[in-house]
Amino acid sequence: MHLFLLAGLSIFTIWVIFQINTFNTSSNGESIFLYAVPVFAMLGYFGSQWVFKKMTSKIQLNIRLEEKLKKYQSALHLKYALIEIPAFIGLFAYYNTGNALPLVISICLLAYLAVQRPNKENIIKNVPLIPEEQIQIQKA
Repeated sequence: MHLFLLAGLSIFTIWVIFQINTFNTSSNGESIFLYAVPVFAMLGYFGSQWVFKKMTSKIQLNIRLEEKLKKYQSALHLKYALIEIPAFIGLFAYYNTGNALPLVISICLLAYLAVQRPNKENIIKNVPLIPEEQIQIQKA
């Protein structure tokens, strides 16, 4: 899922860049996008971390591994959505204004999304697991 979200956002970013094919660095404040995109980006970045930590902290140690992984996956999906939505808003703003600031913010969010790739180490670090479950995940 992570790969598809990343690929979709990357393709859309490239498409928007080729459609506009110009960079405007004016910051005269004509567009609400110059103010809204950074706010949405910060909310998405910090909100994704907060929601992810909140959701993973509610995973109980005494439930089955499959249930833990389902809850972890749900937390990841919401985290990815909270990163991807502001990136799309930034690309939309760049498409409408030609201003480079929303594009740069969207590319930064894209890079952040790329490093959020799920892996075994993150599962072990973020999900409360008993030692047998940790071994089971490491072998998988």
